[in-house]
Amino acid sequence: MIPDDLDHLVDKLDLESKVRLLTGATVWRTPAEPAIGLEPMVTSDGPAGVRGEGWDERRTSLSLPSATALAATWDESLAQSIGELLAVEARRKGVHVVLAPTLNLHRSPLAGRHFECYSEDPLLTGRIGAAVIRGIQSRGVAATAKHYVANDSETDRLTLDARVDERTLREVYLAPFEAAVQAGVWVVMSAYNGVNGVTMSENELLAEPLKGEWGFDGVVVSDWGAVRSAAASARAAQDLVMPGPDGPWGEALVAAVRAGEVPEPAIDDKVRRLLRLAARVGALPCSPAPSTADPSAGDLTAPAALSPSAGSPTTGSVGDRPDRAERPDRALLRRTVAASTVLLRNEGGLLPLVPARLTRVAVIGPHAARPRIQGGGSAGVYPESLVTPLAGLRTALNGHAEVHHATGVALGGLPAPLDAANARNPRTGEPGLLVRLLDAAGSEIYAEHRLTGRLPEPEGPIHRAAAVEVRALVLPDRAGPWDVAAAGWGRLELTVDGRVVIDETVPRHTDDPATVHLAPPYRTTRVTLEADRQVEIVARRELVPGGGRACVLAAAPAPADAAAELAAAVELAGSCDVAVVVVGTTEQAESEGVDRETLALPGGQDELVRAVAAANPATVVVVNSGGPVAMPWRKEAAAVLVSWFPGEEGGNGLADVLLGRAEPGGRLPTTWADRALAPTVPEQGVLEYAEGPHIGYRGWLREQDSPAYWFGHGLGYTTWAYEGLCAPERVAPGRPALVRVTLRNTGRRAGREVVQVYLARPQDHERPVRWLAGFAAVTAGPGERVEAVVEVPARAFQHWAGAWRTAEGEVSVLAGRSAADLPLEAVITVSYS
Repeated sequence: MIPDDLDHLVDKLDLESKVRLLTGATVWRTPAEPAIGLEPMVTSDGPAGVRGEGWDERRTSLSLPSATALAATWDESLAQSIGELLAVEARRKGVHVVLAPTLNLHRSPLAGRHFECYSEDPLLTGRIGAAVIRGIQSRGVAATAKHYVANDSETDRLTLDARVDERTLREVYLAPFEAAVQAGVWVVMSAYNGVNGVTMSENELLAEPLKGEWGFDGVVVSDWGAVRSAAASARAAQDLVMPGPDGPWGEALVAAVRAGEVPEPAIDDKVRRLLRLAARVGALPCSPAPSTADPSAGDLTAPAALSPSAGSPTTGSVGDRPDRAERPDRALLRRTVAASTVLLRNEGGLLPLVPARLTRVAVIGPHAARPRIQGGGSAGVYPESLVTPLAGLRTALNGHAEVHHATGVALGGLPAPLDAANARNPRTGEPGLLVRLLDAAGSEIYAEHRLTGRLPEPEGPIHRAAAVEVRALVLPDRAGPWDVAAAGWGRLELTVDGRVVIDETVPRHTDDPATVHLAPPYRTTRVTLEADRQVEIVARRELVPGGGRACVLAAAPAPADAAAELAAAVELAGSCDVAVVVVGTTEQAESEGVDRETLALPGGQDELVRAVAAANPATVVVVNSGGPVAMPWRKEAAAVLVSWFPGEEGGNGLADVLLGRAEPGGRLPTTWADRALAPTVPEQGVLEYAEGPHIGYRGWLREQDSPAYWFGHGLGYTTWAYEGLCAPERVAPGRPALVRVTLRNTGRRAGREVVQVYLARPQDHERPVRWLAGFAAVTAGPGERVEAVVEVPARAFQHWAGAWRTAEGEVSVLAGRSAADLPLEAVITVSYS
């Protein structure tokens, strides 16, 4: 319940107090104001799980499937359940505002943050994003639609100017945000980039259409560090600057108001919106505490002990949770993995595998035992535990078949940070590492035990420290060359048993916060170690102004002989009934802050797939990536699956699909091809969206070329016949249309099919060749006939020409299973008569 006296509360504050509320109090919190009973609101990254305030591996979170995986389900009900789960996690961690969903589009598969966005299509993105928003906010936690707008790539993302024509902006890039506002989103985040010459925190698009035409009544928060001016951004519809307490507003904004450069009523409106948000999330008097129980959510209700009241953050400990097997949140994540897995190819019906027919199974590949469960960057969380593909299959086939593993190829790249599995604290002997803060004289002023050598935010009195030191004891399990590394800005020193092996000053070369605070550059060297002889490895980094406090200590055996690794994998594959090869991207390939240079899989993974497929015709390839990769071997493998970044239940969900316990329910939310149609690198600071509305499948249709797999493609374990399409002969402008599609399950198993409806106006050359207008999922048993009812909204018939307009005439309606597999067609006449 929103209090009726927001104006009265605003009137109690003087100008300085009002302006103070409009910049964060800390990196993650908004200010409190005791004079009106306003409590601080806590924010947290949220697309892949709710991390909470700061980065601490001891405060674990549920790791969810990536946004691409969620969109691949084409299931709004499931997306809403994931939103509810995010809200329960937020309440457990004392978080009021979840910084999700990301509604930017897959303009190019090279975009480094592709995994955090849903789809290349504005309709699918809008519907899945709106469902997540409804789920989050059903529990009294705010969702955040981000990054408004045209923040669709990472290269020079802080400064690039996206040049987008008005029609494309309205029909494509703004459309998911409009859907979010229609869903009632409480927060919108303005992006780093500019659009058509104006940075987004100062852009008129925040006022129109966001707050004006669409009627958004919530808070526009900046991306962290995105506001760079006082008066210009404050005159715009920007409401809240994050992070704090430092920022460009503060005293400068007070002075601008008093000088008449910014009207005080504009400040009042910003404060009023902030108070409205606080009331919604339970941080203002007379507003109810956010609910942790929703009768409609059933098994997602959090136990009372895990649901602190608003404004009472916890450590996020999960020790008092029920056992893993009994937890409904884990069951939901496992179900989502299966529902999002896309079966691209299944020659000869190899899948599903039948456990009774298996005696030996090979699980091969660098991602089989060390999968990527999430993308790199600010959205990362620390999972309590994770199930790898290897572990998932071993558990599922226990008692049926032997499961053997071979890496097959070493990806090279950076050595992994040390952790509790391979390092000990030299002071206590516990698994993990010792982290110390040192003063300028090198004396210890703080020490703590940590569980990982990747430390974005070491704790302690950092303001008094001159350096951070990370120490670990390592017992090598093999003799020979090892790669050891440290990372951080400023002077960086690495020693092995007291011998200095790295001593270098690393200058900061970027202002991108994702790089400065999360991904400082590595410095790596190779040393020779003896097996079973313990060594102490120490990294020390200087703390320099503007360099954050992130540091890394990493060590790993140097890559083994590539030919021997490949030969062992091929030999194993040839001796087994089936080979499951898990390949994928690395954190250097898919991460916030950097775009990809190629769609090729890193390392020798393509060669590995080809060699294994040649050795065993029953080869299943599982692609573990957040976005498209080139698959030159795709016709050589009997079966190909996309498992995305599946979160912590990935191995169990994958095993369910491989063994037929669950349907591979996913359909591609973006086109998979061997090349990109749209560039991500700006020229002289400008990124031209020259393709207009023709992104993804629309671009491939215009080029009259075929990608590897079309948007919407995905096979199941049964087959379907599309038998009939019924559409109204005539529809009035501004009115929706109901389209009915009859189809029949022609296979031997029950299954789920996503029926997709597209529109086309062949006579209108400014429109895409066709565009997604609606979709609906149906289920049916063997031989059963079923009808899918798809509502085509009025907007699908409209185009932007200074306002939304509907052209009269004939519109083709096509229905089928992907953007290119559309066996049914009808014609609707749009007419006022």
